[in-house]
Amino acid sequence: MEKNAGIDLLQGTLDMLVLKAVSLGPLHGYGVLLRIQQLSRERLEIQQGSLYPALYRLEHEGWIAGEWGQSENKRRARFYRLTATGRRRLEAETKKWNEFAGVVGAILSTESE
Repeated sequence: MEKNAGIDLLQGTLDMLVLKAVSLGPLHGYGVLLRIQQLSRERLEIQQGSLYPALYRLEHEGWIAGEWGQSENKRRARFYRLTATGRRRLEAETKKWNEFAGVVGAILSTESE
């Protein structure tokens, strides 16, 4: 699990965050890290040791597609984009996540009698 500022990621959440990051436009691996940090307003920091296995897994599942290109600093890098299957997966995972958060929120807001 990743940690930053006391926030832990639940298992499987990293995949959803990566799918969301690449849904906003093609990114190389390090760009995915930066986009997640940016979207979380610097509250989440993903370690490269967790990210690259996730990228490999998501590409193997067919949810993202990668191709080699050149990064901003002229280095060879693999750029990832969301596939149609990945978009459907992101939508399904987002729906499940929102339902889960709603249930947990309802439980936590329950007052004692």
